[in-house]
Amino acid sequence: MPQYHIAADSCTDHGPDLRDESITYVPLTLSVDGEEIIDDTTFDRDAFLRKIAASETGGRSACPSPQAFMEAYGADDRDAYGITLSAVLSGSYNSAVLGAQMLQEERPGKKIHVFDSKSAASGQTLILMKLRECLKANFSFEKTVETVENYIKEQTTVFVLETLDAFIKNGRIRHLEGMVGKLLGIKPVLGSTPEGNIQKLGLGRGTKQALQKLVNYIGTTVVDPAEKVLAITHCNCKERALALRDEIMARYPFKDSVILESAGVSSLYAADGGIVVAY
Repeated sequence: MPQYHIAADSCTDHGPDLRDESITYVPLTLSVDGEEIIDDTTFDRDAFLRKIAASETGGRSACPSPQAFMEAYGADDRDAYGITLSAVLSGSYNSAVLGAQMLQEERPGKKIHVFDSKSAASGQTLILMKLRECLKANFSFEKTVETVENYIKEQTTVFVLETLDAFIKNGRIRHLEGMVGKLLGIKPVLGSTPEGNIQKLGLGRGTKQALQKLVNYIGTTVVDPAEKVLAITHCNCKERALALRDEIMARYPFKDSVILESAGVSSLYAADGGIVVAY
């Protein structure tokens, strides 16, 4: 039996190596034209992308309830940790914190810490991997929290998307609308700010040039890549992700890399053909 609980919201993209009884993926709810879709193991990405493509209004996401996080932290006195989407972009973090407070009222001795990823998708996955690394090394609760929080401060997330429709329709990047405008064929390179918001990093004429700018940006920001893992989430474009991974690894000596398929929330915002890189 694991000695801890991890509650990660479902924007934490994951593969088989990140599934065990210590981790509960707390699902967000997606909606398209009045239909609700739970972002859990039943999520069908291909069917979802078809629904989005056919919709005039696009999709939306709703964060989990505090009760859902409360249950995921475990009804015992074992330490618990939460990982959520950037608090600037989603209510998931506030929900996770409220769920922790509710449980600690019932169990005052239980230690719970919620990590605001200040990121999403592959960024959250790397945080989960770092958290598990600390726990497997038997770090204390306090040392684990300090180590992972410091890791979050050093992390960078960059992405190139085929479309920004979901971000604009959900009001996530209202300040970037003017940048995108009507520039036919122009693809922005976007990234996270230290606070977890979204910023423009550059523009490319087409996806290929935008991805090249993304690769170049990594070279200007990465510190000690030999000590870091590269993570790439892709939405229905595995070959693109693999080719990008090979180019990045050829130029920068990351110690390891992981390719992830987008789950529900990531698929909504990355959209068909989107790439999210974290390191």
